[in-house]
Amino acid sequence: MARYAMTIDLTTCVACDACVLACKMENNVPDGYARDWTEQVLTETPAGLNLALYSNRCQHCKNAPCVAVCPTGASYIKDGIVLIDKDLCVGCRQCISGCPYGARYYHPASYVDKCTFCEHRIGTDRQPACVEVCPTNSLVFGDVNDKNSEISQLLKKRETKVLKAEKKTQPKYFLLASTVKENSILAG
Repeated sequence: MARYAMTIDLTTCVACDACVLACKMENNVPDGYARDWTEQVLTETPAGLNLALYSNRCQHCKNAPCVAVCPTGASYIKDGIVLIDKDLCVGCRQCISGCPYGARYYHPASYVDKCTFCEHRIGTDRQPACVEVCPTNSLVFGDVNDKNSEISQLLKKRETKVLKAEKKTQPKYFLLASTVKENSILAG
């Protein structure tokens, strides 16, 4: 069974918003709303200030709080992707409150919406819209259960982190750091 995830390379993302615009067009996202967005985060390190630029979206958590609080079962997980069944959604917004990443919004058509990793493209020869348009190839999507996939190779070779790890949601959106794992050459 497939288990999908996405990585973003923090060393190459320039927060250009190409992913945001592609997503809006692909998924008919209304003006004023977004399924993904870019962030600029200033952090202090021992070496000084560091500005991180990156594209962000639903983290597609294994332990998704948004799914746990949904009273109708409209929010669910399929193949590692957190999805919403619009027909079951009653617009109560419990999932919006439950998401620690701010990744959901209330659609003007009276349901909650969010990133789906362009689930409608899975099984075709197309990648999620954000991945296809990224000018720096910073985004990689794929099946982490396929050991030969590009995403599996990246996760094996590169140091990663996830946002809000303390929440223990087990996100499937991995931020690739600049360092390579020590044993990656030996691990092959």
